[in-house]
Order: sequence, then structure tokens, then C-alpha cells
Amino acid sequence: MSPFKLPQLSYTYDALEPFLDKETMEIHHQRHHQAYVDHLNTALEKINEPIPDLETMLQKISEYGPAIRNNSGGHYNHSLFWEILSPAPQLKPEGKLSEKVITAFGSLDQLKTEMKKNGLGQFGSGWVWLSVKFNGSLMISSTANQDNPMMDTQLTNRGFPILGIDVWEHAYYLNYQNKRADYLDAFWSVLDWSSVEKKYEEALSKIK
Repeated sequence: MSPFKLPQLSYTYDALEPFLDKETMEIHHQRHHQAYVDHLNTALEKINEPIPDLETMLQKISEYGPAIRNNSGGHYNHSLFWEILSPAPQLKPEGKLSEKVITAFGSLDQLKTEMKKNGLGQFGSGWVWLSVKFNGSLMISSTANQDNPMMDTQLTNRGFPILGIDVWEHAYYLNYQNKRADYLDAFWSVLDWSSVEKKYEEALSKIK
């Protein structure tokens, strides 16, 4: 039995239109994410040791080879991405997270500006993150390929991701072509801050 499976979406593939189109969502979920799950399970079959949960694996990813690093990251990153999207999103953070955003970045608009700057500055494929650092503060960072801030291969900017934007071309190219900036702007129209708030609380509970 394969240890990891493709998560089901809580909305239909066309539910995020016009911001994220149906065809891109289908290909992104059914093909790209499924491929990461399949390749991760295949790579894990070749190691003769117990398989930890995904977060534990990522935090010790330097102990594994590139196939597990790339595909465990791909599975985790995409799972988070689907969870924070919604056709009926809460468009602003509230409560404690709202206060932390203002403290860290000055305003929600400034956070969006910094996320966009990081997204446009990420050369090639990768992700842009809002994370809770291990000291409890918020940070914005970017990673290449399918890496993320939890991985112990990240020498700086480590933490628990609570919001991630996929800037691989497969995430936006059918609708936005080479206009990554337009995709980064559209993303906020389907980001559900209530889901991000839940991940923020979960991250705080993991900090020792």
C-alpha cells in the first residue's frame, strides 16, 4: 500500500475561474501533483527504513536523496496550495494573524507587494512563501524547485509555511502565458485567509 496519496480538492476544477482556469487546475492537480505522489512512493519503496510523516521527513530531508527531496516537497507544497484556495475566500486576515502582518510588514498591501517582488525575483521554477519562523515571527521568502522553508537544506529563512504561491509555469501558463505578474496579482482573489489563519495557529503550536 502506497504511504502517500493525492488529496482530493474541496472545490471543482472550474470553481476558481476566471482567476485560475479549469484546464490548468485539472492538469496541475491530476498530472503534476499526482506525479509527485507517484514518484515519492516509488522512491520510498527503495529505502529499507520506516517512513515518517511528511513534515518530519521534510525537516530531515538532507538525510534523503534528491528523488525524495524533490517529490516530498512537491507533494507537501501542492497540498498546502490547494488547501488555502477557495471560490468563496476570506480576503483579509483577521485577529492575531492580522496584527502580526501589520507588525511585520506594515500592511496587507505591503505584504502582497513583498510576495510579488519575491515571486518575480524567483528565477525559473519555485515557490514564494509566508512562513512562521521558529521564533514565532513572520517572514517572506522564496525557494527553488519544490523546496520549502521547513527543509533542513535551507541554510536561512527556515520556518513553517502557512501560505505558498506556486510560480512554476505549469501553475499559470495556459491562462497568463509569460505574465507571471498578472498571475501573482490574481492569486489574492482566491486566497482564503481563514485557511491561512488555521495554518498560522498550527505553526505556533509546533514551536517549542
